[in-house]
Amino acid sequence: MKNHLVLVENQVRPGVALLRLNRPKELNALNLELMAELRDALQALDQDPTVRVMVLTGNDKAFAAGADIHQMSDKSAIDMLRIDQFSTWEQIRRLKKPLIAAVSGFVLGGGHELVMHCDMVIASESTRIGQPEIMLGIMPGAGGTQRLTRQIGKIAAMEMVLTGKPIGAGRAYELGLVNKVVPVEIYLEEALKLAAEIAEKAPLAVRLAKEAVLKAQDFGLSEGLEFERKNFYLLFATQDQKEGMDAFVNKRPPSFQGQ
Repeated sequence: MKNHLVLVENQVRPGVALLRLNRPKELNALNLELMAELRDALQALDQDPTVRVMVLTGNDKAFAAGADIHQMSDKSAIDMLRIDQFSTWEQIRRLKKPLIAAVSGFVLGGGHELVMHCDMVIASESTRIGQPEIMLGIMPGAGGTQRLTRQIGKIAAMEMVLTGKPIGAGRAYELGLVNKVVPVEIYLEEALKLAAEIAEKAPLAVRLAKEAVLKAQDFGLSEGLEFERKNFYLLFATQDQKEGMDAFVNKRPPSFQGQ
């Protein structure tokens, strides 16, 4: 649809929806309108029973080159508090279904923080990831100090945040920021392929497994293990568990219905 800041295409693969950030002239800078539209689209797909996995992408030149500085440059601390832009990010964080990022080109500032809200990342060889907020006299505010440090450790996070220098796709892979690096011609296809593979799995098991993995970032080991076991036991109340185990025993492909 014309002039939409987020383009949505459902069933690009069975059970897979694709969302594309659509501010190409601004290198997909994340303004308030785009983030609200993205949140609404993701929440709708999260509730759509025909969708099992979502893929988020930009374009070859930029996934997103950061927040829209024009919207923030003249704001006061009270203005920013009242705008409360990070409530939108929190709603995205609470998505139940897997969200895979397919990135290329610039993945900077808020763009990288948005990627860290995703569950897996496929990157093109041209990807440049960074947290350049320090260059503007500010710091990351949507997880760029907290999630980044949990993912790559203090020393590497300090370097990225305090210098503002971006890193290439190969270094991002070494640090565990992306799952796979591929040529720019196929990065989206690789992300869709990964999404289709996950979409074939039992949806409730995928949902509870994602939930448990995310809790590992917040809980200590004992709390995390207790949460994991409860989700494990809960899945024995599903039809998909019966289907999956029966299919295994009888050497046939399972047919998961999300029940």
